Amino acid sequence: MKIGLISDTHGYFDESVFTHFENCDEIWHVGDFGSMEVIERLEAFKPLRGVYGNIDNKDIRLKFPEHLRFQCEQVDVWMTHIGGYPGRYAAAVKPEIVNNPPKLFISGHSHILKVQYDPKLRLLHLNPGAAGKQGWHKVKTIMRFEIKADKIENLEVIELGSRAL
Repeated sequence: MKIGLISDTHGYFDESVFTHFENCDEIWHVGDFGSMEVIERLEAFKPLRGVYGNIDNKDIRLKFPEHLRFQCEQVDVWMTHIGGYPGRYAAAVKPEIVNNPPKLFISGHSHILKVQYDPKLRLLHLNPGAAGKQGWHKVKTIMRFEIKADKIENLEVIELGSRAL
């Protein structure tokens, strides 16, 4: 499975996402879509999985859950918008992540691009940064990776350009 990972669009959609995610099987959005238009454009392009973020309205919250845990190939995946990261997991997820850690934990919210392995829980944490224009990040970012059986491979960070553009 080839995955395109995006977060924190805040209602803005960069057209280059179509090019970068062209060969992806699915797109995963880690919250703060910001508008139904972003969702509709992504869904029209590829199968979409997502979670809502703290800025998302009622319609988006009815469409997507706060937490999404699923199997992709043989990888246990957990996506949530506000999840923290290894050593600083959010209080809302910490008990579950410690007692039943996934292999891949994905969050957004911070607008900080992060790839970090948690050796204690034996999980990989990803945060694709922010693909929108709202926030303090300087560069819009997304990620691409593959899941083959029980392995996460070929992770790429893609810069979409300055937040100001």
